[in-house]
Amino acid sequence: MISRTPVIISTDPGVDDIIAILFALASPELEILAFITSFGNSDIGSSHKNILKAYQAVARHLEQFPEDAARFPNFASSVKPILARGSAGPLQGDLHSAQGFHGRDGLGGITERHPELDIFDGNDDQHPQLTITQMPGLQVASELIRSRASRTITYIALGPLTDLAWLMDDAAALVRVNIGRIVCMGGALDVPGNTSPVAEFNFFADPYAVKKLLVQEEESSKTLLPLDRFILLPLDITTPHELPFPFYQEKVDPSFETSATPSNSSNKPPLTHFTTSFLEQTRVAMLRSGKDAMELHDIVAVWCAIENPPVPEGGVDVLAPGWKARNRIFDIERTGELTRGMLVTDRRDDLSAYAPGANRAEVQAELDKHASHHGPWESTAIPAMVEVDHAPKAHDLRSVSCVYATPGPETLLALLTERVWGVPV
Repeated sequence: MISRTPVIISTDPGVDDIIAILFALASPELEILAFITSFGNSDIGSSHKNILKAYQAVARHLEQFPEDAARFPNFASSVKPILARGSAGPLQGDLHSAQGFHGRDGLGGITERHPELDIFDGNDDQHPQLTITQMPGLQVASELIRSRASRTITYIALGPLTDLAWLMDDAAALVRVNIGRIVCMGGALDVPGNTSPVAEFNFFADPYAVKKLLVQEEESSKTLLPLDRFILLPLDITTPHELPFPFYQEKVDPSFETSATPSNSSNKPPLTHFTTSFLEQTRVAMLRSGKDAMELHDIVAVWCAIENPPVPEGGVDVLAPGWKARNRIFDIERTGELTRGMLVTDRRDDLSAYAPGANRAEVQAELDKHASHHGPWESTAIPAMVEVDHAPKAHDLRSVSCVYATPGPETLLALLTERVWGVPV
């Protein structure tokens, strides 16, 4: 029997979040305790509705294909997951969304383009698979963490860290003692951002929450997370994991095109119709950037939670085979005119980062000459050409465990395709 990891999923459901949630519903290793929805990819009202749309799509699929019920072990749980609303905006600063990519409703505009996939039942407090509550998300999370055995729950953060920041304000001691693991998708360390040249969206949306939770400051020390149980998956590792649209067309939906030819529900299973109906618009957005694939950012985070359950207190915390992480030190820019959400990595004592003053072209040329070099990345191929003013102090910033390797994009793609759409690869 598979040991299940109880999880609280904090999310701002856009296109990759919804596929991540479908992946979680189809993963027997997890026990979903709650969804806490927030602002982010869209507004909080759309985030709430998108969870309901995903559940509606699975329900319609299982009505037509009841034999697929075993493929979604978390869909009809004996204890229904709680659906709660979280934050409608960041701790401080302007409210931003990613509607330009995800659409006004967070799912590529399917509310208008596919009205049959909208939610019509206004009495959602009687939902057959979810317990829908008006209780604030932070209260739901704290009560669940308090009710379960210590070090058993994983908190999966797929959106801005605002709700986790409020939770630490409200119940920091409880979280530090009882939380098993926190898995977070966010930030960009050594790669360009996806919202600005330097910032990933989740950290851009609320950089104040990131600062409060991850970066040492005397006034915020009471709200800092237990980093011994925190795993960050930045764009550096999530971006290479993709769902190529030609692959999706070949394996899942042969009629898949783009929004110019909207999905027809009569010629495909209901769940495929649902995913195609928002992926067709996602494909248009990705093609504008020169890529015919969707990046699986949040799906990688759920996969990490599946494969790396919490470790009991006193146990040795070693990541599963194929997963590798190293500690990185960074601060975050909160108010910069051009750099909001940028992770400012401290490279003074970090062998995995570019050496200060190194010329990237020279680094690459040097790498091309040698099969190997002293460090894990190109940063150490050429020594620094400038002096560092002072050595970093241990109390300046805290180091965060950042994933830099997984079992591989092909492994995730095969697992995702088989679990969500029932197509073996």
